[in-house]
Amino acid sequence: MKSDKSILIAFILNLAFSVFEFVGGVLTGSVAIISDAVHDVGDAVSIGISYFLERKSKKQPDESYTYGYARYSVFGALITTLILLIGSTLVVYNALHRIIFPSEIDYDGMIVFAVIGVVVNLFAALLTHKGHSLNQKAINLHMLEDVLGWLVVLVGAVIMRFTGISVLDPILSIGVAVFIFVSAAKSLRRILNPLLEKAPHGISVQRVKDHILRVGGVLDIHHIHLWSLDGHRNYATVHVVTDSDAHTVKAQIREELKELGVEHSTIELELPGEPCLELVCHINHAHTCKHSHHHH
Repeated sequence: MKSDKSILIAFILNLAFSVFEFVGGVLTGSVAIISDAVHDVGDAVSIGISYFLERKSKKQPDESYTYGYARYSVFGALITTLILLIGSTLVVYNALHRIIFPSEIDYDGMIVFAVIGVVVNLFAALLTHKGHSLNQKAINLHMLEDVLGWLVVLVGAVIMRFTGISVLDPILSIGVAVFIFVSAAKSLRRILNPLLEKAPHGISVQRVKDHILRVGGVLDIHHIHLWSLDGHRNYATVHVVTDSDAHTVKAQIREELKELGVEHSTIELELPGEPCLELVCHINHAHTCKHSHHHH
């Protein structure tokens, strides 16, 4: 996958562009442009971090990271999102300040900058459009927001140019910032799920039970643990009680789990009546394991 390359190009573009923007904002006196610059610096930094973490996340498992490095990608997305949350908060603060103390704005300059902004960011958005990881999705979201942010600035600049209502400028920048804040907060939830070992979306313990109990020869199942490395790759460990042929049962259980979207499973088989020595069994069973074995 060419994801690394496109992330790097997006990074260089964004960094150069945010400097250009900042200058533009100062020259035109537009807080909306400056707020976009803040947002873009945040993007550039986070894309830079993402670039290294995304590359690292592709490394194969080794002795120290036996699961591989996929979590690094999620971590990149986390940093990106936090930067956006902080950036958009600062922007709102500045805009409120500007509403209270208005200042001169050069509308024509603003229009020129906004047109360039839309074009450059559209290009960057197309570059990062193909990513699949949470990290790349986070980055593409940024790019689309940048395009949107600039379209808003452009429309606002044109309206102000003809009406002279300069308070539109800070109001627009608040609008953009709130939009960024909300979408970042949403993706924060998505990112924290794998980091906090939450069961992957759409795969519940109950569904796993139902599927595995369908397999012929399975008498009971307990001790189910589900987690995801990066929001894509899902893992499961289960204890299964059976008196049938181990190989057949295991193969069938693996198939069932694959169907549910679990690609890596560890299955421990136990004989009926064999006491389960795991003390944590009662996580999934109200009664202790011993009882659950004699249920059937």
